[in-house]
Amino acid sequence: MQYKPLGETGLQVSQLCFGTMSFGGDANEAESARMFHACRDIGINFFDCADVYSKGKAETILGKLIKGCRDEIVLTSKCFIQMEDNVLSGGAGRRHIIQACEASLKRLGTDYLDVFFMHRWSDSVPLEETLRALEKLVSDGKVHHLGVSNYSAWQIAKALGIASKNNWPRIDVVQPMYSLVKRQVEVEILELAKAENLGVISYSPVGGGLLSGKYTKENRPEGGRISANPEYAKRYKEDWVFEVAEAFSELAQAKGIHPVSLAVAWVAKNEAVTCPIIGARSLEQLQPSLDSIKIDMTDKLYAELNALTRTPPPATDRLEEQG
Repeated sequence: MQYKPLGETGLQVSQLCFGTMSFGGDANEAESARMFHACRDIGINFFDCADVYSKGKAETILGKLIKGCRDEIVLTSKCFIQMEDNVLSGGAGRRHIIQACEASLKRLGTDYLDVFFMHRWSDSVPLEETLRALEKLVSDGKVHHLGVSNYSAWQIAKALGIASKNNWPRIDVVQPMYSLVKRQVEVEILELAKAENLGVISYSPVGGGLLSGKYTKENRPEGGRISANPEYAKRYKEDWVFEVAEAFSELAQAKGIHPVSLAVAWVAKNEAVTCPIIGARSLEQLQPSLDSIKIDMTDKLYAELNALTRTPPPATDRLEEQG
């Protein structure tokens, strides 16, 4: 396992981050423990969570697992999404942010989070209000570094500007979606991250299972996340992504590489990405993602994979300036 700096935080993190969204849901406590220990056994020290994952159960399970090794890992969580039937629950206001962080710390059994993410952007709360609340958490020592997930480039830039103007802690880490079939982040978010030296931990490197080798133009298995989850079905609804999935699977098979391993390794190759977030429902399903670190992602192989899908145009849309 190799370790990389997480932006300017001073933290050294493993080249893979394990995402615990399945804990307490698709993976019971015993299976969650198996996956956690498999990650630790190969040197993963970076674990991503959120309060909304299984409505707090994921944090509770993860909290039990990190006892005895808390000082050896980098731990994150997130807030924003409403977790209970209460109109005061959720959002980016000061009250919810403070309460959500304290609740996460309690479930995780720790006095601090290495990185605390805003899970979504808010159109209803001034960004100054959100950042001031996050500054309070940092000054109180409950959070060491700040992050945002699912923010656009202009939203990240605005947050950086406000924090700088007020001498508040800046956003150090961003968490965007990124895979061979979701490359929009290459246009501005990853460029911004490089320019500002932000840590990038991207999620869904396998495209919600689309790049697992199970999907083709004609075969869309029932029971998979894309079929069963309305959000994923909408996210990957276009026919071209299934064409890419089929071509990708054929290429992986021709090279004797598991498609999941190849998909994760492709994301990790991007110089702006600190590490992809991997996850699974079981240890057996997780193993190919863990094996991604064994792949020699040469420039030639990277170019072959890039050619399977659409390279998004530059932000200016001036294609003639694209290399």
